[in-house]
Amino acid sequence: MSTYTHVTVEQSHQGKVATVTMRQGDVHNALNTQLIADLQAAFSDLQANEQLHAVVLTGDGPSFSAGADLSMMKASAEFSQEQNIADTLRLATTFDTINNFPCPVVGRINGPAMGGGAGLLAVCDIVIAAENARIAFSEVRLGIAPAVISPYVVRKIGETNARVLFVTGERFNAARGRDIGLVHTVVPLTELDAAVEKTLGDLLKGGPQALRACKSLALHVGHMDAETARQYTAETIAALRVSAEGQEGLQAFLEKRNPHWVK
Repeated sequence: MSTYTHVTVEQSHQGKVATVTMRQGDVHNALNTQLIADLQAAFSDLQANEQLHAVVLTGDGPSFSAGADLSMMKASAEFSQEQNIADTLRLATTFDTINNFPCPVVGRINGPAMGGGAGLLAVCDIVIAAENARIAFSEVRLGIAPAVISPYVVRKIGETNARVLFVTGERFNAARGRDIGLVHTVVPLTELDAAVEKTLGDLLKGGPQALRACKSLALHVGHMDAETARQYTAETIAALRVSAEGQEGLQAFLEKRNPHWVK
């Protein structure tokens, strides 16, 4: 296991759920080099656990994430072009690792999510936000752009919303985030943990391998041509039908009992 400086990983629900918490509350969980590396290491370590039904991503303190650490951004002005590209590609790798994590990632948005912090919402599968959370793709106001996060954000909110929010850098509330597809559930802050638990309860009813197959379908089928999708979906359901998990789920349904993964 890696040593994390700015991230903690906790297990719950008999080891079926992991919670990854960004712990730089004093700087609103700004994304500096170490925090980015810690997120990458944490999600890479968790990939090997095939019994996980979900990973919850959240922030410590009053904010989810304030986005890029300004001192890091200032230091990058002294980097060469090659160093800046390498640094940025490390950030892109972390976002890609979270986006493609095998099982569902649930974003617990406990407060403001700015810039790269808002980008983290776009790589979560399910986003539950406190109604007081404010969100912005604020890079333009710093003279930069949401370049690394843009592929994930545009896929989530569509070009028409990105064209407005990227160029204005305006702050918007969680309800608007829900309206444009970046957020799925909005609740008062006092009800945030209960809402997350409800979602985890739903996820824990699914088979762990089936959850992975369902996430893969959602991520990839829409980008396949018709013949590729036809073959891929047929192979997916065929493999699941004959798997031990699929057979247990069917038998449990016929016997009117919970499958073994539900406790």
